Amino acid sequence: MRFDHKNILLIGGTSGIGLETARLLKKEGADVLVASRKNSAELQELGIEHLELDVLQFDPAFASKLPAEIHGLVYCPGTIKLRPFERLTIEDFRQEYELNVIGAIQSIKAVLPLLKKSKQASIVLFSTVAARLGMPYHASIASCKAALEGLSVSLAAEFAVAGIRVNAIAPSLTDTPLGQPLLNTSEKMEAANKRHPLGRVGQPADLASAAAYLLSDESGWMTGQILHLDGGMSSIKII
Repeated sequence: MRFDHKNILLIGGTSGIGLETARLLKKEGADVLVASRKNSAELQELGIEHLELDVLQFDPAFASKLPAEIHGLVYCPGTIKLRPFERLTIEDFRQEYELNVIGAIQSIKAVLPLLKKSKQASIVLFSTVAARLGMPYHASIASCKAALEGLSVSLAAEFAVAGIRVNAIAPSLTDTPLGQPLLNTSEKMEAANKRHPLGRVGQPADLASAAAYLLSDESGWMTGQILHLDGGMSSIKII
């Protein structure tokens, strides 16, 4: 299996894309660890080890509980706070930046020595289609995720000498608990499907498969890339 004898750490993997990624990695032989504020019944059923971690009150000492080598790190936390710019407060921007960017930075800093020990590690971050495609009401999340994309390519350049690859996935709307307010009626779902050239919103399995690819040796020559997994929304228009 692709991930035999590999330790993969997911920050925030108790639901949605993170949980589906943990499930897939476990199935393919990885020793999966999930660090988040709370454990979940699903993780317990899968037999996945859970470590308590609040990325908004980050404790770097949590890394002492990890294996000596980490072969992959996935940072999953995210938000969907869609509001007109006039209604977004400075505190809204700060909170989103703390969760999406500072949390990722602190996680990478804490785990970096363990990633270096593996000699051939991979970091996967999550952006959004809205970081490149202008969309109304996305000012706070788009600006945060654009910063995360900049971090991805910068770290890819810096870490290449250590054999650590860094890539990001930029999805469009995905059918997860986080996305439910935008998909919780048949009318909303139909409208969201129609906005995508391929005729549907994303599913957690779509993103989990992409994350697994970026973590695997199959993508061993890929780094510094933003993978636009968005049903074609960012690049094509069906007339």
